[in-house]
Amino acid sequence: MTQAFERVPSSWHEQIINLLAERVVIVDENGIILYINEGYCEFIGTTIEEAIGRPVQDVIENSRMHIVAKTGEKELASTQKINGSEMIANRFPILENGKTVGAVGNVMFRNPEEWRMYKTKIQNLVEELNYYQAKAQRDLQSKYGFEDLIGSSPVFLAAKTLAKRVSGGDSSVLLIGESGTGKELFAHAIHRNSPRASAPFVAINCSSIPEHLLESELFGYEDGAFTGAKKGGKKGQFELASGGTLFLDEIGDMPLSMQSKLLRVLQEKEVVRVGGHKSVAVDVRIIAATHRNLEKMVEKGEFRQDLYYRLNVIKIDIPPLRSRKEDIPAVAKRLLKKLEARFYRNGLELSSEVTERLMQHSWPGNIRELENVLERSINVLDGQTVRLTHLPLYLRDLDPKDRQQSEAAINSNDYSTYRAATEPVIVKPLKDTVAQAEKQAIQHALLVANGNKQEAAKLLEIGKTSLYDKCKIYEIK
Repeated sequence: MTQAFERVPSSWHEQIINLLAERVVIVDENGIILYINEGYCEFIGTTIEEAIGRPVQDVIENSRMHIVAKTGEKELASTQKINGSEMIANRFPILENGKTVGAVGNVMFRNPEEWRMYKTKIQNLVEELNYYQAKAQRDLQSKYGFEDLIGSSPVFLAAKTLAKRVSGGDSSVLLIGESGTGKELFAHAIHRNSPRASAPFVAINCSSIPEHLLESELFGYEDGAFTGAKKGGKKGQFELASGGTLFLDEIGDMPLSMQSKLLRVLQEKEVVRVGGHKSVAVDVRIIAATHRNLEKMVEKGEFRQDLYYRLNVIKIDIPPLRSRKEDIPAVAKRLLKKLEARFYRNGLELSSEVTERLMQHSWPGNIRELENVLERSINVLDGQTVRLTHLPLYLRDLDPKDRQQSEAAINSNDYSTYRAATEPVIVKPLKDTVAQAEKQAIQHALLVANGNKQEAAKLLEIGKTSLYDKCKIYEIK
C-alpha cells in the first residue's frame, strides 16, 4: 500500500486531503501541529503559518488531538465546543511499526445546524427507502379476496366455490377462461385464502415478455451472465415467490423451449439461474391461466403434454360475462364504485335503460370491456347518472326493439318490414359495407383490449401482423 501511494505525485497529496475532507489537522506524538488545511484555519479564525509548529491545544479550542496522539485510541463522532458552538469531529491515531507517532482529525459538522441538515437528508433517504421496500412488499401480496368476486349466477358460484374449496391445498390450479373474465382475481383470491397468504404472491404474464428474456425473468441470472446483466445478479420470479404462490398468466403463450425448462423446475423444485451452476431450492404453488384451448394445443404439438398434466391438477372454468348476464348489474355496480375513487366522484349510478342495455350486449371482452365502457361513460358524464347517451356508440346505435324486429324480418325474408324498421336505408357497395364493418370490429376490439393490439388480434382471431396492416389501411391509430 505504501509503495502504491509513493507513486502518487507529492504535489497531489494536499489537494487529495482537501478534496476528501474540508477541515483536517495532523499532529505528531507530542501534539504539535504538522499540517492543517486552509478550510480548518478559516473555521477557527487563524492562518496556516500561525498554526503550524504550535501545540494543537493552543490553536484549536478544547482540542483532544494531543490526547489521541498519546493514548492511540480513536474517537469517532465526538462533540467539541468551539467558537460558541458544538462541532462533531473524528480523531484517529497514526501508527508506525505498531507505535503511535501522531494523530489526524477532521471536522464532520461545524455546528448542530449542519448536523441536523445532514440528519434530515439521511432521514428522508431512509424514509424513501422504507417506502419503496414497503411498496415492493405490498406488490408481492394478493390484492383481492373471494369477496371481490362478484356474481350469484349458478355457473359463476360453481367456479367460485371450487376455487375456495381448493385454496387450502398446495396442488397446481389451472384457470381457463376468455380474456377479461377475471382469471387473475381468482388467482389472488386463492392465494389470500391459502396457508401461504402471508408469503409472496408473484404474477408474471408469459405473453408479454420476449422469449429471450423469459428464462432470466423466471429463473434469475448470475453476475455477468449476459451483456447488461445487473451487477451481483438478480433473483428470478421463482425465487421471489418461494414460500408463496407464482401466478403464470397466459401460460398457453409460453414458447415450447421454455416449457421443458419450466417442467423441470416443477418436478425438481429447484432452479438454476442463467449463467450459474448452483441449484436453488424453491417452494412455490403454481396457479396458471390461459384463454387458449390447451388440449387442442397438446394435440397439435404446440404445448407439452407432460407440462399440461402437471399444471392441470385442478381445473377451474371461469364463465364469460354473456353466460351470466344476471350478474351484470352487480358487477357494473362494483366497477362503478371502483371508478368513483379513480375519478374523485361519488354517488354515481346507472339508469334503468343503461342497465337493460348492458344486459343485452354479448360482451366479447367480458368484465374488462364492461369496465372500459363505464370508464368512458364517466369521462363524458355531466351529472350523477349514467344514461344511454353516455354509452359508446356501438352500445346505443340501435334500439333493442328495432334490432329484434330487424332480425325477425331478416329471418322471415320480409325485407319490406326490415326496411321500415331501419329507415332511412342507404345501400352502399358490398365492398364498402364490409370494409366499414371490419373497421368497426377492429375499433371495438381495441377498445375492449385497452388499445393493446396483440390482445385485440387475439379477440378478433387474426394474426398481429394482419391487424397492424388493417389498422394502417383504415388509418386506425
